[in-house]
Amino acid sequence: MKNRKLSIRISEKDLQTLHHKAAIANLSLTEYITKCGLGKQIFVIDDLEEVIRQQKAIGRNLNQLTTLCNMDKVDCVNLQQLTDEYVKLNQTLTELLDRKRWAA
Repeated sequence: MKNRKLSIRISEKDLQTLHHKAAIANLSLTEYITKCGLGKQIFVIDDLEEVIRQQKAIGRNLNQLTTLCNMDKVDCVNLQQLTDEYVKLNQTLTELLDRKRWAA
């Protein structure tokens, strides 16, 4: 429960900067300053939805290609390296999403 008030003196320029940074982080000024003061990380990830959409499309294409290879409808080279890189990318995206959730 937030039941205490803190008053500080700050320059107009610094106050504007804090308001701007809080808005970018999609946080209230109080939330932003509290998180910063407590040493919590604040992550701002722009256009992540588009990255996820494209990542899903790549996954669908990879699955379709694998299916065609398994049906002997196309000749395939070793897809293991591509699959491994796709898994790594998905893990990185998951970590970013988890950080974003915990930062909020």
